[in-house]
Amino acid sequence: MKRNVKLGWLMTLLMTAALTVPARGQVLNSAASTITLNAVLSQSVSVTLSANAVNFTLTSGSANNPGSTSITATTTWTLKPSVGSLKVYAFFSNSASALTDGAGNNIASADFQISNNGGAFNALTNTVPFGGANAGLQLSSTPILGNNRTGTRNDVMNFNINLVPLPNLPAGTYTGTLTIQAQAI
Repeated sequence: MKRNVKLGWLMTLLMTAALTVPARGQVLNSAASTITLNAVLSQSVSVTLSANAVNFTLTSGSANNPGSTSITATTTWTLKPSVGSLKVYAFFSNSASALTDGAGNNIASADFQISNNGGAFNALTNTVPFGGANAGLQLSSTPILGNNRTGTRNDVMNFNINLVPLPNLPAGTYTGTLTIQAQAI
C-alpha cells in the first residue's frame, strides 16, 4: 500500500505540474522602424510603325502614283498633368530632295503626299519642329486631359507621289527617308 500511496502522490504531483500555466509577464514592444518607399513612373512617348518601307511605281507626269501599302504609326504615351497636347509629325530632312536618284534629280517634299486616317492627301510643305524647313506635315494633335495622360493612338497613312510638277523627271530609282515623330508639349 505504501507503494500505491507513493504512486498516487507522484501522479497527483505530475498532474498538478501539467495543469499549472506559467504566469505571463508584461508585453514588451520594440521601437517602430520605418522604410521610405519611392516609386517613379517616368514620362514617355514612343512611335512604332507597322512597316518600314513603301514602294512606288511611277508614271511620268501623273498625279496618281500611290504607295504599295499603308503604314500605321502607333503612338503610346505616359505623361504628366502639365502636358497640354501630343502631336505626331511626318517630315523629310530636306524639302528640295525628299527622294533623289543620287545624280541630281529629285522629288521635292511638296510632291510627296500623305492621307492620314482616310483624309485628303496633303503635301509635306510645312515647317514642323523636326526636319527641314517646308518639309513636314502634322498628322495629328491629341489634347491631353485628365482621363488620357496615358494612352495610345493609331494614324493610318497612305502615300502618293504627284509627278505633274515634274514632267521631265528622268527614269531612275528615287529613294528617300520619311520620318514619323511625336512631341508632347
